[in-house]
Amino acid sequence: GQHLPGASPGNLTPPNSSPPREEVAYVTCTYRNTGIEQPDFLATVDLNPRSCHYGQVIHRLPMPNLKDELHCAGWAGPACGCFDSGAAAKRTKLVLPGLISSRIYVVEVGAQCRAPRICKMIEPVDVFWKCNKGYLAVSHALPNGDILIANMGDPAGNGKGGFVVLDGATLELKGNWEGECETPASGHDFWAKARLKALVSSAGLVPKVAGRGFSPEDFHKGVFGRRLHVWDLSCRSLTQCFDLGEDSLPLTVRFLHGPDAAEGYVGCALSGAIFRFYKENWAVEEVIRIPAKDVSGWIMPKMPAFIADLIISPDDRFLFVCNWLHGDIRQYELARNCKPRLVGQVFVGGSILRGGPVSVCRDEELKGQPEPLVVKCKRVFGGPASLQLSLDGKRLYVTNSFYSTWDRQFYPSLIKEGSVMLQLDVDTDKGGLAVNKNFLVDFGKEPHGPCLAHAVRFPGGDCKCEPLA
Repeated sequence: GQHLPGASPGNLTPPNSSPPREEVAYVTCTYRNTGIEQPDFLATVDLNPRSCHYGQVIHRLPMPNLKDELHCAGWAGPACGCFDSGAAAKRTKLVLPGLISSRIYVVEVGAQCRAPRICKMIEPVDVFWKCNKGYLAVSHALPNGDILIANMGDPAGNGKGGFVVLDGATLELKGNWEGECETPASGHDFWAKARLKALVSSAGLVPKVAGRGFSPEDFHKGVFGRRLHVWDLSCRSLTQCFDLGEDSLPLTVRFLHGPDAAEGYVGCALSGAIFRFYKENWAVEEVIRIPAKDVSGWIMPKMPAFIADLIISPDDRFLFVCNWLHGDIRQYELARNCKPRLVGQVFVGGSILRGGPVSVCRDEELKGQPEPLVVKCKRVFGGPASLQLSLDGKRLYVTNSFYSTWDRQFYPSLIKEGSVMLQLDVDTDKGGLAVNKNFLVDFGKEPHGPCLAHAVRFPGGDCKCEPLA
């Protein structure tokens, strides 16, 4: 049967207990494409409001190499509840794939959670030779403890989907995860569900073309992925594909958290569409489409909603959507067999701000162009790109670097001023979002100069951990 959000909680916390408040966050930061010759680093940010270092970077772990483009980060350890004593004890290692370098770092955060250290590194040549894969995007732990990393291309930068796998115990590179089946043309994100014996993965970009920047001419050249893939988790084979449209580029995949929930959502970066996928021999349906805006002064006459990230609240009641180009974050209430209902929206940057180079000629949703956001005297540039939600669902954290090459193309001021990390207060009763004006992490003031910040993870588990096994 289908899962009823709100009626059957995601069980990310033990019964009759409140999740502890997050006290630190790990944020992936890159200097690639900024003109600053410094290695990427993992920032530890203080999130304790009672701390004198609240909203500040309290530790930096630099990588040994340049231009990795640390992008996403995933926990090692078996897929289980996002916060219980067993999960917290086992989630002590963070896996950092290099989106451009194809290098893999494993970072130990257990003993010194405020001062992580690198405990293992897998070089690109090993990934190339053993797997014939490259451009590593997203990592998650599998139910058996192994670590799966989705790739976007082959070593030469041609589009190629699939996964590489690390041994959960030794962290050694085992090889390709998928069986002898044909691999998808591209890949990016994925999520596995043990009880369903299923893994759902998205498409991605052809790395060597996307690396030159976004071009409208690429729409008809197969540069942008368009398919959602369903895999059999037991035999590691591709069983179904869904074509979501030529202009779709489905990037982010999220299952509901409930262990028996046989449904989830995928966000499409270029069409502004969000599809619900569900198990009735697996099917998809479009449930949200954020309309494009007619504009002048931009690369195209229509600016699409660019869905860069999704996150689902621990109780499976709310879906949060990150719209990188328009600049807004949306909160939708989920309900069984009904289309998600928009209950919250706030602009935290974007390309259509008042006073900018882009004029909106026709807008189906807004009466005027949004005002720029200023927090703690800092003007926020760029658009919302990555989300993380507190385990009680009340605080939504956002960073604003999507991919350094496209950041530089669409938001040159972001390169100059650096990323920020913001916190939004979430109304978990009726719905609603508001920027917390007392919180700002300014990555423009880093010791080596402004950097670009992307993924946010919490020690012990968070809302982007794998669903219950």
